[in-house]
Amino acid sequence: MMNFEGVGLAFTSFHMHEHPLTLTFLCYVLACAVVLFSDRFALPARERRRHAPPFTWAAATTDALARLPIIALVFTGFFAISWRPFYAASATISLFVIFTGISRAKFRFIREPLVFSDIALVADVFKYKTIFYANSLNIVFWSASFLYVFGASALYMYFEPHLLPSSNRLGWIVLLLMAAEVPWFLLFYGPVNRPVADMVQRLVGKPNVKISTIRFGTFGSVVFHFIIWLGRRREQIIAELSGLFLSAVQDLIGHDADNKAPLVIVWQSESFIDMRHCGVSEIKLPTIDRLQKLAAQWGRLATVFEGGYTLRTEFAVLSGLVPDDLHVDASYPYLRASHYTDVVWPTKLKNAGWTTHFIHPYARTFFLRHKAMPQLGFQKMTMLEDFDHDPVRDGPYVSDAALVQRVLDDIEDQSDAKGSFLFVASMANHGPWEPDRVKGLTDPVKIYLDILQQSDKALGRLVDHLDRLDRPVWLVFYGDHAPLLKSFADPFPDPRTDYFIVPLGAARTAQHGPTFPRNEAPWKLLESLLKHANLQKDTLQ
Repeated sequence: MMNFEGVGLAFTSFHMHEHPLTLTFLCYVLACAVVLFSDRFALPARERRRHAPPFTWAAATTDALARLPIIALVFTGFFAISWRPFYAASATISLFVIFTGISRAKFRFIREPLVFSDIALVADVFKYKTIFYANSLNIVFWSASFLYVFGASALYMYFEPHLLPSSNRLGWIVLLLMAAEVPWFLLFYGPVNRPVADMVQRLVGKPNVKISTIRFGTFGSVVFHFIIWLGRRREQIIAELSGLFLSAVQDLIGHDADNKAPLVIVWQSESFIDMRHCGVSEIKLPTIDRLQKLAAQWGRLATVFEGGYTLRTEFAVLSGLVPDDLHVDASYPYLRASHYTDVVWPTKLKNAGWTTHFIHPYARTFFLRHKAMPQLGFQKMTMLEDFDHDPVRDGPYVSDAALVQRVLDDIEDQSDAKGSFLFVASMANHGPWEPDRVKGLTDPVKIYLDILQQSDKALGRLVDHLDRLDRPVWLVFYGDHAPLLKSFADPFPDPRTDYFIVPLGAARTAQHGPTFPRNEAPWKLLESLLKHANLQKDTLQ
């Protein structure tokens, strides 16, 4: 145990020698040394070797110096509320180490270090602990956290003498608080933010979270990417993306306007992957086998992210945009959904007179979908509150059987006078796959396989109904990412999921025959669908 009385005497002795500036500076240097040393542990050594840029002393020195102002601002903030240099050093080190530890834990779980947009998900992590596999954030976690933060702070406040000058104390407190906090607030002020963002952009280069974490540490990477994100203006984003998107739209050709208007259903199946690709032979998926035979195009789908972050795949499909082209928006595009309103597919379809409907049996505020989806062109949303779902009775998520029924009800209420676009994001396959989620099963892999088969059966009912309609129907089915099924594979040897573009109802032709598999990217799915459906380019301008 630390002898706090002895430490206090040491603090007093140093203070009595009247070297407060020297003491404070040395504590800052100590904080910098520990932070720069500990930053390297945000990623495993193998990942650091794999992604680290070529080493040069000039680059390493520049990257280290770039972190010092951030450390200084954090140190100044803690010093401003305490006027105790050892406390400021300890608190600064703790903050950076905590960020590093969270980043390392996140990487172990889903192979991505902490990104700035994760801060926007903090409230969701605590609100929806199950979906984030965060059930350990319980009373024990909170008790230990509060004990460390407030207990350690109280000990420092008691044993370490402050360095606050005896005269004009209020003035000194206000001055230092302003020095610590005003620079952060100025980042939100355009005339300051834009040149700072440009400078940071030149320093960071093309945003890459792994490379930035290696170069600047977790907290430095988070701050720099956030500054760049703040500096990205709507007109800049649209100018960069509109040409890419419009060229794809203008390549489309037409459908016969005299026919009944088409129905397009995009079914995003949560955590779906055909486990037979992975050597699992006991699973039976007859509907998937049927879709393969009926499909105009099918195959393996590249994953935007493995094991999580459904919104990234979801946005790639809806927007037709390559994630790398989204710059710092790629990690959480719904934070700025309004910036993409004019270039996404649902808006194009809505402007062409189609109805657009987003169906997702989960909380509407999760991933900010309640704000994002209307901005992305969806006229109607059906979310969890629209389902009769009791977690105790029905399990943690709405089943695909219940979801299919809701989709069928919506189709029955539709008119075939104009095109209809339904985007359905399921939840049934999502983990965790805990014991007794499926009655009598305890093994996560067997639970996952059983739920897949239940979803396949529900999908079969949807396909049967769609195929009986007398209007052109196109079904796009795909898995958003491989499951986070660590007891089976970590990582999956091949994280690609499966997709099918299937003509049904009046869209089927007698000439249709089997097709060969084709690899595809999520951002190409709707473009491929519209080409197969022979839609007029003029209807999508």
